[in-house]
Amino acid sequence: PESPTNMGARRDNLMIELEAERKRRPPKQFPWYYAPTYLLFWVGLFFAVIYPLFQALPAGIRISEETEKPGKFVAERAQYMLREITQMGPRLVGDVNNEVTAVNFLLEEIEKVRQVLRNDVYEMEVEVQRASGSYLIKGFLNHYKGIQNVLVKLSTRSSNSSSYLLVNSHFDTKPGSPGAGDDASMVVVMLEVLRQVAISGDPFLHPILFLFNGAEEQPMQGSHGFITQHRWAANCKALLNLDSAGAGGRDLLFQGGPNHPWLMKHYRNSAPHPFATTTAEEVFQAGIIPSDTDFRVFRDFGVVPGLDMANVYNGFVYHTEFDRFAVVSRDSLQNSGDNVLALVKSISNAEEMYDTEAHAEGHAVFFDFLGLFFVHYQESTSTALNISFSLGAIVLICVSLWRMSRVSGQTMGTYAGAFGLLFLLALAGILLALLFPVLMCIFYDWGDRTLSYFSNSWLVIGLYIIPSVIGLVLPMTLYLTHRRSDKIPHKYLLQIVGHANCLLLAILCLALTALGYRSAYLFLISLIFYVAALIVNLLSRLHCRGYHWALVLMVSQILPFIYHAYLFHMFILILIPMVGRFGMNTNPDLLIGGLCACGTILALSFAAPLINIFRRPNSMLGGLSVVMFIFCMIAVSEVGFPYRAKTNVMRADLMQVHRKYFEYDGSMSLEDSGYYFHLGDRNRERPLRESMDLTGLVRLGEDCDTELMCGLPCYRFCASRKDAMWLAREELVELPYPTVLEMLNKTVLFGGYQVRFDFRLSGPPNMGLFILPLDGVRVLHWTFSQGMLDNPATYRPPLNVILTYGVDTTPFEFYLVLSKDNGNFDEPVMKMGVSGHYMSPNAERDAMSKEFLATLPDFAFSTEWPSSYERHIF
Repeated sequence: PESPTNMGARRDNLMIELEAERKRRPPKQFPWYYAPTYLLFWVGLFFAVIYPLFQALPAGIRISEETEKPGKFVAERAQYMLREITQMGPRLVGDVNNEVTAVNFLLEEIEKVRQVLRNDVYEMEVEVQRASGSYLIKGFLNHYKGIQNVLVKLSTRSSNSSSYLLVNSHFDTKPGSPGAGDDASMVVVMLEVLRQVAISGDPFLHPILFLFNGAEEQPMQGSHGFITQHRWAANCKALLNLDSAGAGGRDLLFQGGPNHPWLMKHYRNSAPHPFATTTAEEVFQAGIIPSDTDFRVFRDFGVVPGLDMANVYNGFVYHTEFDRFAVVSRDSLQNSGDNVLALVKSISNAEEMYDTEAHAEGHAVFFDFLGLFFVHYQESTSTALNISFSLGAIVLICVSLWRMSRVSGQTMGTYAGAFGLLFLLALAGILLALLFPVLMCIFYDWGDRTLSYFSNSWLVIGLYIIPSVIGLVLPMTLYLTHRRSDKIPHKYLLQIVGHANCLLLAILCLALTALGYRSAYLFLISLIFYVAALIVNLLSRLHCRGYHWALVLMVSQILPFIYHAYLFHMFILILIPMVGRFGMNTNPDLLIGGLCACGTILALSFAAPLINIFRRPNSMLGGLSVVMFIFCMIAVSEVGFPYRAKTNVMRADLMQVHRKYFEYDGSMSLEDSGYYFHLGDRNRERPLRESMDLTGLVRLGEDCDTELMCGLPCYRFCASRKDAMWLAREELVELPYPTVLEMLNKTVLFGGYQVRFDFRLSGPPNMGLFILPLDGVRVLHWTFSQGMLDNPATYRPPLNVILTYGVDTTPFEFYLVLSKDNGNFDEPVMKMGVSGHYMSPNAERDAMSKEFLATLPDFAFSTEWPSSYERHIF
């Protein structure tokens, strides 16, 4: 033990040092003209480090290099296949391009693989599945028959494993789109991965099942048909789902598991180009993203854990005619191919595949850092880290305040009071950092300038990020420049500002952890580096020496700034194209503005207040305000017009509708036609009026449900039918061929209180039913899945059934059994709407429709087709 003499000597030395600190002249703030350099340093860091690494892709390997790089994914071969499949044009379920041309293409490419297969090592089975089924999804019932999947099972001859790795992508597309990015790029990646594995000669433990899915866009019929009906489905123990929300770029891992963190271990150990975040998983599963993938069906119907990956770059061309071969680069294919090939090799040799349930250990927190490396840990570890660092930060803040009080000679109460005040100012700063961008969003929406950043995303810097920075530092800067008390030196007050922000982030980290959000790791990253800087300053005694502590803090914030700016740059890049299809009722600027604000708070909450180490910080706020004003002026000029031809298009989907209403006696009470608009964004029809004659265009409104489904053949977006726009036309729409509903039989069942109707329906490959029982009537049974009828509180009439056929073109035959309270079936018991959707590019549009579509401005894209709608009363 230390002697009393030595302890006394140390205490005396500390007192001498503290006395010297008190007598030292207060440090001066740095000259104001260094402040712009300080702010530009962070801007430069983004463009010098983050942006290049975010865009970085591996060089695509050519076929001529294959012998030099054996076992490597060859992007050039995949690119040749991509050109061939996109030249087919749109591939719709039930259309020849999808059911014949695309299937034959896949079988031919698979046969080429068979010709080079190492038969001494592997065996390969190929099958075309035709499936029919019925299930609930997204509020409607999805009923299908004759859809096709192409399956390839590759297994090692020496393997006796019954656990398969499933790799899935889809070859069908949306109407009007060649689908190069979504999802032909992943189809050709799978084909080349299949080839590389088949020629490698390397044995693997578990069979690999490649599922080329022919009906994802309907939605997800192909995956449902496989996982619920195929004989191999029960053997699938892990999944790699490959999809796209854009065209090209890097493939983002945005869903994993669930509850199988061992998959993240394989991603970390094998994927050479990691790109992933837990936050994307939570955002996607919250329903903010207007998309879905087959991962949902495999998870919910097959309970197959897996990894869900998608290309997310250039979402502007997603589901448009501009999703062409040219927008998917060879380097992008190489990036995806490298990752998928490595994952297939790793997971197909995973010991965990023998008993995946034994390794179900909860959710994982996962993220990459600039694509350089990948981090993952279990949710239980996340909870421990979040709590430990949050509480540790609070303890260190207390130690720091005690140290300041000892050095300055003021009481701890003085510093506690100052901390309380600055904590409130820091809270006000965060609120203003959120409020200022929101106000910008509201003002621009009032002025009909929504989506001004849609084609020029750099505008968000001045519209949202700079206002957020101003709001973040405004309260504390005003306080520090106008305070009248000299009890606490400026250098300490500025440190306390950082402590106040640290406490706020710690509280948010603990709150998100308590609520079960794994995205609390974002706050943890900020806390770790702030705590590290504070420890260094306390141990090195820079803590009390002028503004030297600020240099340590600034250096410590470089990595958190890089990560948070990288992450939110990714989200902005993904979400800006998506807000062009958020619908008319949502102000999309609020999402983008809020996203920019959150990114600013996380990236700069410690770095931005350091402008107060310079003199005249208010001048910097004034300068930022000037820059913001300049951006605002640019945004209201032509530069701020949202759309650009071919690259950043407006979504203006419309159907050419032929409508008939039939009464109970079979007579037709109405026959008319018009254009049914489903507009994608907040600007509604305003940008179209300059080139299109929209005289008479009306919004159907809240009272439109006086007619069944507002009298519309809505397809999947029926929930927004009251916002639909209708433009009547005098000439009836000419349909390629009729959609015909026949009532085959009506039978009153035993007991007299139930009736059965039998129907036959023929028409195009995509049709819909809307069933509305009248007062006192209930639907008890029908041909389709019973899930909707078993949950009447959730699924309220009118009941929506989507009918799709692939190669089986026979008419749909179905029945309904209804009950009626009074048992009188000689009067109307239900209304039924029938829609037919002629989506095929081979379905002829009539001359008037072609003429109308030709007036669409070049900056607009329309997913369009002729449709029929008949309302019957039975």
